[in-house]
Amino acid sequence: MIDIQSVLHANRNGENKGIYAICSAHPLVIEAALEQGKQDGTPVLIEATANQVNQFGGYTGMLPKDFLAFIGAIADKVGFDRSNIIAGGDHLGPVCWVNETAEEAMIKARTLIATYVAAGFKKIHLDTSMSCADDPDCLPDEVVATRAAELCLVAETVAKETFGHSDLVYVVGTEVPPPGGAAEEIESLELTSVARVKQTLALHNSAFEALGLVDAWQRVIGLVVQPGVEFDHTSIIDYQSEKALSLKEYITTIPNIVYEAHSSDYQNESAYIELIQDHFAILKVGPQLTLALREALFALSYIEDELIPVENRSHLRTVCEQEMLESPKNWQRFYPVPASKGTLYRRYSYSDRIRYYWNQPRIQAAVSQLLENLSHEGIPLPLISQFLPEQYKAVRTNTLTARPEELVKAKIKQVTEAYASACWKQ
Repeated sequence: MIDIQSVLHANRNGENKGIYAICSAHPLVIEAALEQGKQDGTPVLIEATANQVNQFGGYTGMLPKDFLAFIGAIADKVGFDRSNIIAGGDHLGPVCWVNETAEEAMIKARTLIATYVAAGFKKIHLDTSMSCADDPDCLPDEVVATRAAELCLVAETVAKETFGHSDLVYVVGTEVPPPGGAAEEIESLELTSVARVKQTLALHNSAFEALGLVDAWQRVIGLVVQPGVEFDHTSIIDYQSEKALSLKEYITTIPNIVYEAHSSDYQNESAYIELIQDHFAILKVGPQLTLALREALFALSYIEDELIPVENRSHLRTVCEQEMLESPKNWQRFYPVPASKGTLYRRYSYSDRIRYYWNQPRIQAAVSQLLENLSHEGIPLPLISQFLPEQYKAVRTNTLTARPEELVKAKIKQVTEAYASACWKQ
């Protein structure tokens, strides 16, 4: 495993270094991210979330070991050294089972952690911040810390039984944004206070010590806080460095730990540089990657409309809409808007709930037909200019081929390049 701790240690010492986490299970996103890492000569941190990948398959249908095999095969395809992949588990805890009692949910969370660790994941986000069916609405920080320590004990035990030692690294925190962005419209955010940071670290430290996890505590590398970044369906809260000054100053007094910034998608490129400089040294990006994927595929579908007879088209946009309407569970409660705005949100929301549908057979078939149609037909330059103008510039300078898959990955790499520049190239 690449030593993520050395990167974070450099950040704490004032170097403008950090690492970004690819939070996606889409093969084209993974391929683009690994190509970015290969180009930059850097490790790539790829994280699976509990709802994507778990002991029951998650919405991808993959177990943790399957996910590692999946990204490993893509690494082999693009010529990226597997040893330079850092595998992380995100939001590992009872998040998938909050409608059950805490006891039932934590039993499943323990199994979840065990399967991730046994598979070979090394960076573990212990997320026990959510309330279960018989919990109070606002879960006390003491309970969050105790549950996190219980899951850490499982992880340490499984690592030692499986590998003979534990080199796991952990991320903790009680102020964890919802995965995938806010479900409601937001106008402002309250940053985590230094007092809250102190309390969170103290409670977790005590809980770890109570279970004999002193060594594991030394491998806690990250704390999730609210730095003042978030997005909802159509708007973005931008990072303001001056508001996070006290957080920046305080974390330098705590050995080994940096901040981990969730929901950092869609920020301006300058904000990523500022976040790294302010010791938010782990940046996580997810929906922005699949939104870029969707933008590229929809752009290609408009190109297809201009080139391909109607009876031979993929009708990708229509197929996506039909699939989402027929199976609304992954978007309906997140988009509480009038029916007149439904299509807008299903297709274009920053929260990108459409990402849950790309592995559906009908949509996969439509994507395959789209790419095949355009590969066979070829794409005239004016249409690339019209629908993918940034990629058009790259094609014109001979730094990108006009094949549809390459155009899609190039669109995704507009996102990864912004993160890579902040983390590795300042």
